[in-house]
Amino acid sequence: MSVAEVRSTAEQKMQKSLDAMKTSFQKIRTGRAHAGLLDHIQVDYYGSMVPLSQVANVTVQDARTLGVQPWEKKMVQVVDKAIRESDLGLNPATSGDLIRVPMPPLSEERRREMTKIARGDAEHAKVAVRNLRRDANEQLKKLLKDKAISEDDERRAQEDIQKLTDRFVAEIDKLLATKEQEIMTV
Repeated sequence: MSVAEVRSTAEQKMQKSLDAMKTSFQKIRTGRAHAGLLDHIQVDYYGSMVPLSQVANVTVQDARTLGVQPWEKKMVQVVDKAIRESDLGLNPATSGDLIRVPMPPLSEERRREMTKIARGDAEHAKVAVRNLRRDANEQLKKLLKDKAISEDDERRAQEDIQKLTDRFVAEIDKLLATKEQEIMTV
């Protein structure tokens, strides 16, 4: 394995950590409705659990309402139940074959809880990025020990990995600040 491969692998894994954080941020409910909010909900579809997006069309009807239109008439009750039992605290209303999911306004206390959850997700992402830095540095030390690279090359590569880590941590902080602003906006 070369220095470039170590860096490339670390960068790809750090990007995956960032993407995982973005995905978890999408699950955090703000006062506004967005279609991605229901993405993680699993629905019982003929005995197997599938994502909601595979059995229904999710649309944003207005700023505080989602519309869920199951593709099969008999799935309406199943989808309604799945949304009701999810961890989002939503209370859908069914009218015919359309399920309306109103977003209740968040209380100040609930907004603060959501902010804490977002901070926790961001901290997990930072820890993952730092662990990837440590792994990359260990691989570089192994290359040095095996005399595949010089000490100067190892030092330069470690500095490069550190810059990469700093860049991803800064990106995580920026995304967290944006999400906190979004949550606290009434």
